Amino acid sequence: MTSNDELSIGERWYVARTLPNREVGAAMQLGAQGFRVFLPKIARTVRHARKMRHVRTPAFPAYLFVALDLDRDRWRSVNGTFGVARLVGADERPLPVPRGVVEAILDTVDETGVCRFDQGLLTGQRVRVIRGPFAEQLGELVRLDGAGRVRVLLEIMGGRIPAIVRSSDLVAAC
Repeated sequence: MTSNDELSIGERWYVARTLPNREVGAAMQLGAQGFRVFLPKIARTVRHARKMRHVRTPAFPAYLFVALDLDRDRWRSVNGTFGVARLVGADERPLPVPRGVVEAILDTVDETGVCRFDQGLLTGQRVRVIRGPFAEQLGELVRLDGAGRVRVLLEIMGGRIPAIVRSSDLVAAC
């Protein structure tokens, strides 16, 4: 369940830790209780027995986001929900996610409900590395994967050297 609606006054996003492989069930249970839930998913290719299939899996296994107003909502009931281990917090109170983090993730969700952390990057595109050991190197984007990694052919010392970097470390070259 996702929601692109703005948070109301007093609401913040909080993180709920789920039991292993229970993210979807926990999100459904919380939604049935009237909580607004965001479970970011990514597309992943799974290979098994010489077959490949495309599946949607949680971007953050064993975690989901819940919009709460601690003064208004019965937030303690989240901890008692089937599939939820507990809200992440300290001193018996949940800690909010820093403002803008969940909103930035929501902005990457495409029309199919999948988070596309590689938005704006296309295979074959010229790119420039902006961070890391290959900073300021130019290259060609060869492959994107669902985990936010990309394979690039960097133009170093007159040759083309393959490298794997995070998609967040790249920008389109002019």
